[in-house]
Amino acid sequence: MSPSSAISCIKSGLSRLLIPSLAATLAACATTPPPPPPPPPPPPGDASASGAVLSDWRAVITPGDRDRYQRRDAAWALALQQAKRQPGSGDLSSLGELIEPGAARPSVAPPAGDYRCRTVKLGSQGGEQGLGYVVYGWFACRVEQTSAGLKFTKLTGSQRPGGLLYPEDDRHMVFLGSMALASEPAVRAYGQRQERDMVAVMERIGERRWRLVIPWPANESNLDLIELVPAPARR
Repeated sequence: MSPSSAISCIKSGLSRLLIPSLAATLAACATTPPPPPPPPPPPPGDASASGAVLSDWRAVITPGDRDRYQRRDAAWALALQQAKRQPGSGDLSSLGELIEPGAARPSVAPPAGDYRCRTVKLGSQGGEQGLGYVVYGWFACRVEQTSAGLKFTKLTGSQRPGGLLYPEDDRHMVFLGSMALASEPAVRAYGQRQERDMVAVMERIGERRWRLVIPWPANESNLDLIELVPAPARR
């Protein structure tokens, strides 16, 4: 047999061996589906590993309240300047850490229950013509645990804010709520009436003492503080 004939014979034999194997491989690929892609990660804020729903005030807050929240340091500065140089109503010197901007302590979340609360208004939207501060008397407030999270409500008085407290960090919670006035019924949900919406920061400032810091309120003052202390146990 010539060399060229031998080479042809070898090629023919290899083809007979490889073609069945290649056909089997192609058939297996055609009948075996590719593995499914991995599931996408859950969206941020959807759920924790334990299944608990996570709340984020940043997804709820209105643009106007976001601006007030971001400028709360400026509200503190202006309001305290006015409170110290303009006449006011009440004893400002007795308030202690309530009117100290950096008084926040760790473990901010207040326990659910009934509280005594009072409002202190600092600064004047009327400039030099208004009162620099007003210290009001005590009213009834409540903190309750709801399915949506902690809820704060001022129960008595002519101005009664109410809304949810969103966790932020160990020293701060963000309050998004609304205001009921005079004899109106309970406050509406946040976001339903822009002129009544409000943003505040909850801080713990003592062993059993908290405050809501409300920058740039809709009327009268430039900074409102609501002090909270647990109500005496009923007998």
